[in-house]
Amino acid sequence: MTFSDLSEALDWLDGHIDFESVMPTRRTLPSLDRMWALAALLGDPQTAYPVIHITGTNGKGSTAAMTTSLLAAMGLTVGTYTSPNLARVNERIARNGEPIGDEAFTDVLDSLARIEGLMDEPPTRFELLTAAALTWFADEAVDVAVIEVGLGGTWDCTNIVHAAVSVVTNISYDHTEVLGPTLEDIARDKSGIFTSGGRTVVGETDPTLVALFRTAAEDAGCQEFWVRGTDFACTSNRLAVGGRLVDLKTPGAAYGEVLVPLHGSHQGDNAACAVAAAEAFFGSPLPEDVVEEGLGSVRVQGRLEVIGRHPLVLVDGAHNAAGMMVLARSLNEEFTTEGETIAVVGMLTGRDPIAMLDALVSAGVRSVIACAPDSQRAQPAGVIASAAASLGMQAEVAATPAEAVRWAVEQSGPADRVVVCGSLYVVADARATLLPS
Repeated sequence: MTFSDLSEALDWLDGHIDFESVMPTRRTLPSLDRMWALAALLGDPQTAYPVIHITGTNGKGSTAAMTTSLLAAMGLTVGTYTSPNLARVNERIARNGEPIGDEAFTDVLDSLARIEGLMDEPPTRFELLTAAALTWFADEAVDVAVIEVGLGGTWDCTNIVHAAVSVVTNISYDHTEVLGPTLEDIARDKSGIFTSGGRTVVGETDPTLVALFRTAAEDAGCQEFWVRGTDFACTSNRLAVGGRLVDLKTPGAAYGEVLVPLHGSHQGDNAACAVAAAEAFFGSPLPEDVVEEGLGSVRVQGRLEVIGRHPLVLVDGAHNAAGMMVLARSLNEEFTTEGETIAVVGMLTGRDPIAMLDALVSAGVRSVIACAPDSQRAQPAGVIASAAASLGMQAEVAATPAEAVRWAVEQSGPADRVVVCGSLYVVADARATLLPS
């Protein structure tokens, strides 16, 4: 063994270039050659099982979780690869919803460390994590893998898979420094995951972008092309105790009054994408009890998650303007309180703090505690505070997300709200602070 334990293996992993921490400004010469070479040394594990490949600007993680739960409810063994993680990197690689164990993770990273020297240039941290997931899924003999794209689609290192089903949740402005500058540019990059003979599920409804996706699917030789609002949809979406009660339709079936135990009306659209993806995978409708069981048992941490009461403390991974608008709508629809609201906000560079905070103003947020996420890409807290002040909000600066969360809770009364948002890094620190176990 190269490593004595997981801590040592993760130290090795963290010694590689990490584009999640230091985002490149632009892909000058995009290539998957290094990822293909790494996979070849591992015996091309991505060919050992069928894949549902999910991209989009927002909702990828929730859609991946729902799709995984639906497939598991059909009796399949499901590997799931998502990013980023909240508490432990193990969370990114899971089998039937259970993160990879420390020993198994150490073993797979050990195998990667042994072959790294055979490569012309060292892989990045994300390439190694992707290779670890693909390899472990093959070792575990999963029936199907649900793979979430890290960034974009065409040149994302997950795009060495040949997907049976490709899913696009939606398109909005994010990572424009790499994928943009226009929505069409972003959509075109994400359409690169479409595969010959595969089925394509598109949750985006903008006619211009749908037309772009349709052309890309035809060029790729996709077998079928389904669009939300035409071929599948969430036809009814009502507030329920603990989540949403939705009606869904797909090309093959309709499902009425299904409980989705996640907050936010947008989860109805994510559920529609997930059910359509599962139906596309099987090539037939799902039994009604499978849809009820699969969606009814889904759990997604860090997305409109309640982690405290009196005051109400909500954490949400909204990290772009579109996500913040969805968060604001959900605050107005589902989490009204008699008291005041304090938002703990931290962002990465490349985000527009004015646009993101303006969405919170519409939800009645008048006070912000700004902080810097624990990332090399963190936007200075002072920049966020200045943006908040320019919008007429009371703004304070905290040294760390943990300090910001504690400060917000201490300032709040039992009838107040504390909303933590802007970055999953901040959400992770908030959860670690208030839910230490």
